[in-house]
Amino acid sequence: MSVLPNQLKDYQRRVDSLLEKNINNAGEHAPRLKKAMQYALFNGGKRMRPFLVYATGEMLGATLDDLDCAAVAIECMHAYSLIHDDLPAMDDDDMRRGKPTCHIAFDEATAILAGDALQTMAFEILANAQFKIDTPKLPLQLIKLLASASGYRGMCGGQAMDLAATNSAISEQQLKHLHQLKTGALLKAAVQMAAEIAPDVSTESYQQLTTFSEALGLAFQVQDDILDVIGDSSTLGKPQGSDQAQNKSTYPSLLGLQGAKNYLSELHQQALHALDALPYNTRVLVAFNDFIVQRDH
Repeated sequence: MSVLPNQLKDYQRRVDSLLEKNINNAGEHAPRLKKAMQYALFNGGKRMRPFLVYATGEMLGATLDDLDCAAVAIECMHAYSLIHDDLPAMDDDDMRRGKPTCHIAFDEATAILAGDALQTMAFEILANAQFKIDTPKLPLQLIKLLASASGYRGMCGGQAMDLAATNSAISEQQLKHLHQLKTGALLKAAVQMAAEIAPDVSTESYQQLTTFSEALGLAFQVQDDILDVIGDSSTLGKPQGSDQAQNKSTYPSLLGLQGAKNYLSELHQQALHALDALPYNTRVLVAFNDFIVQRDH
């Protein structure tokens, strides 16, 4: 973990500065909407998805300047998803990261529009991206990856499955598929977008990175489920036991708490195995993989 704190802070400062720049350049014609977008973006997020873009890309030889567009776009997409997930028609959450959710701090209509605007801003950023080496097809490929990860084949499809599964018994395989889409798809996209931007990444390395990101994404969700059982509300920034209160299927509810911990350990090892197969210095991603399973919020 010793390698992580400085990297996390450096990448966080970088992406925060770029996010602020993009919002400030958006104009002043809808100030309340703009404030809601800022509220959603700057409410204490750890910037894990931009971290994956930067850490993966730098490992593969990409420059930070070339990686900026993907890091900013994916955080905009993530912020949009959280706004909409919290809405009364979805998860109906009043708190996120210890603060009122966007629709509570503003109003439901403004929150919906803020999410919509952040989603479209993500694609605008990628469409306008410029790279040091002229690669005319790269912005389109990045848009394709992000669109797939956030739409029916990704987050939106996973959220629909999650809503349908509330108050229902589902299998472990169904739960895995749900979270591969709802949570894992965007984490995988962060890694894959970095690999697309980086020069000369082999097919074999791309496949190992995809395997790593898929295991990491599931591990992230399993740890979330475990923390919902054993975590502290003040640390989590939301009520402990909220999944159980909403009758959601989780890994502890399906496998038991110890079974969920065992599965988390298995996923952690799968991710490490994929990193071991890469011909790069993976120490930052190894540390991040450890962080995912050890975090308390």
